[in-house]
Amino acid sequence: QVQLVESGGGLVQAGGSLRLSCAASGRTFSSVVMGWFRQAPGKEREFVAAISWSGGNTAYADAVKGRFTISRDNAKNTVYLQMNSLKPEDTAFYYCAGRRTSTVAKGAREYDYWGQGTQVTVSS
Repeated sequence: QVQLVESGGGLVQAGGSLRLSCAASGRTFSSVVMGWFRQAPGKEREFVAAISWSGGNTAYADAVKGRFTISRDNAKNTVYLQMNSLKPEDTAFYYCAGRRTSTVAKGAREYDYWGQGTQVTVSS
């Protein structure tokens, strides 16, 4: 099992930046593919970004490409989501997720572990 705890959410003005962190504990973190998802009120949970265990392979949703960067520090058992040029439409609850297999995936159902989430609100 992997336990995930997100932090770093908050309120920011449009154009601003935030960095989300996800601290993991439990089984070997470095062997787990990590992802970020988000869910806005009344909408389905959607993929944001994912990173392979080595950090060498990443994937992003089209809506965040060029603005968000996912990274991980296996020595600290932590994955990050740097969010720049934030827009009001980025407002959502952001979740960290872990996947036992080695391939990066974009479907929420393909992830095995989930954190409780952190709220990100972008004001216009």
